[in-house]
Amino acid sequence: MALPRRRRVALALVATTLTLGTIAAGCGDDNSSSSSSGSGLSGSIAGAGASSQAAAQEAWIAGFQTNNPDATVSYDPIGSGGGREQFTSGGTVFGGTDAHLKDEELTKAQDICGGPDNLLELPVYVSPIAVAYNLDGVTDLKLSPDTLAKIMTRKITKWNDAAIAADNPDATLPDQAIVTVARSDESGTTENFQEYLAAVAPSVWTDEVTGDWPIKGGETAQGTSGVVAAIKAGSGTIGYADASQVAGLGVAQVKVGSEYVGPTAEAAAKILEASPETDDPGQYVFTFNLERDTTASGTYPIVLVSYEMACTQYDSADTAKLVQGYMNYLISPEGQQTAASAAGSAPISDALRAKLQPAVDAIGQ
Repeated sequence: MALPRRRRVALALVATTLTLGTIAAGCGDDNSSSSSSGSGLSGSIAGAGASSQAAAQEAWIAGFQTNNPDATVSYDPIGSGGGREQFTSGGTVFGGTDAHLKDEELTKAQDICGGPDNLLELPVYVSPIAVAYNLDGVTDLKLSPDTLAKIMTRKITKWNDAAIAADNPDATLPDQAIVTVARSDESGTTENFQEYLAAVAPSVWTDEVTGDWPIKGGETAQGTSGVVAAIKAGSGTIGYADASQVAGLGVAQVKVGSEYVGPTAEAAAKILEASPETDDPGQYVFTFNLERDTTASGTYPIVLVSYEMACTQYDSADTAKLVQGYMNYLISPEGQQTAASAAGSAPISDALRAKLQPAVDAIGQ
């Protein structure tokens, strides 16, 4: 099935629209029709989306192009909101998002792909969201759900507040103002973080959960890298970011049940195993309702599950073949380990991979 004409036009423009901030290893046209050489794939495709995937995408692209030296893949980490907008408007052939498609966006994506069963949403990147901070003299910060929610809603404004002291009886907490740092752009990381706060501290977090940060005051910054840079540049700062990006900062442990748990890949992976899938329509849509308020031992609940969006049908058979090859690499044991090594993500299980494989196999068929 051919895609609508607006997608063909958008693909012709993608080399122009995806320039700044693009992770790429070469240049080329999305509709390149060069044939495969040897055992590898060839051609060029471009995607855009979640900045949380940036480190993983860079590693994936490098690994995939090593295996397929005549292929070019680029990914612009413009954020989940931008990635969904690009994909649902036909501006890219694949996209990354930290929040699964819903409502109007889902309908648009299904239309672009030619029907509900032609849309793919694959959970390819599972990573904890770290609560990162920069506070002199405090290297082991622990936070209960209510306390964290009150900090981020600016109901607690000093580091030596009694609630923080109760979570950290052995720490010397300074009489210093807390500076919260949040994303200024629409972000799946923001939405996932809000989902956690709403689930575990509903009496504190009363705002609607969205990809935009609703709390006034504090600082905001563009993208994951911007938030991390702002936390590092400040004093008494605290914010949220993909755990792979917070090297050099303090990282809080959050209370789960009766214990405090840090954002390791192993702890993050446990929540996906216990979470039910959504009822979003589509044969190849694999999205999850995460159990944010779990009390299971060793489980870290502030987790980002980032999805790859793609279609089963493209105008060009070469484009379909290259998208399929790249998605195959992303879900493969090699690809998942590549992301884990580069970005600290949690590899998907063999059972989940077996569920996703038929969706990837359907691309171009």
